Amino acid sequence: MQIILITTLVIALAGLIVGAALVFMSGKFRVEVDERESAVRECLPGNNCGACGYAGCDAMAAAIAAGEAPANGCPVGGGPVAEKIGEIMGVSVDILERKVAFVRCKGSCEVTHNQGNYVGIRDCRSAVLAGLNVTECGYGCLGFGSCQTVCKQDAIHVVNGVAVVDRNRCVGCALCVKACPRGLIELVPASKLVAVQCSNRDRGPLVKKVCSAGCIGCTLCTRQCEVGAITMNGALAHVNYEACVQCGKCVEKCPAKVITPPAAS
Repeated sequence: MQIILITTLVIALAGLIVGAALVFMSGKFRVEVDERESAVRECLPGNNCGACGYAGCDAMAAAIAAGEAPANGCPVGGGPVAEKIGEIMGVSVDILERKVAFVRCKGSCEVTHNQGNYVGIRDCRSAVLAGLNVTECGYGCLGFGSCQTVCKQDAIHVVNGVAVVDRNRCVGCALCVKACPRGLIELVPASKLVAVQCSNRDRGPLVKKVCSAGCIGCTLCTRQCEVGAITMNGALAHVNYEACVQCGKCVEKCPAKVITPPAAS
């Protein structure tokens, strides 16, 4: 009986010593948590998409609280989230315009043709690494849906061989932009409805040979624009969204009808 009592006392004493040590160590090495960080995290949408440049919403909240990231740094949350975070941080916030993804390709099955039947991994990045070109156009959408796979909002789908964006669902996270191996997707201001739906940089005859909906580099659009918002990048037209006033003159004059509102893509 005496041995049992001694053993019990020793175990109890050891437990007290270990407990006291843990309390001491937790106090000594305690990391102070900024209450603003938790408040900012509550405001963030929780997509953990990485569009802000950080690993996730937790990392973004920590960066904002530390003053290392701007209060309006979350492209998914947009203006409403930025305002809330600005109030928490006690700073004024510039409300950035919402942006949506736009696919710079109009090469559906009706306007271009496949070079053959592909059997393999249905992934655009894998196809590019393998040197595969499914359609006759070497610049257009491959249609395997790498962009669709990464979209957490279900805002982009491959329809009739080309990726199509649902502007109402798109939150501008840019995951599809990063996923496209041909760089066909860009973010455009949601209020701007004029964009060039082509990425083919060849000259007119070569473009028409592979896609009847491609930009032929005729420059009619540039001559119609009174504010200089549309220019030629080589043989390919491109819109300066900040300068564009949405007059639609370039859309009307484009013979290939490749300058179209993103909503129609």
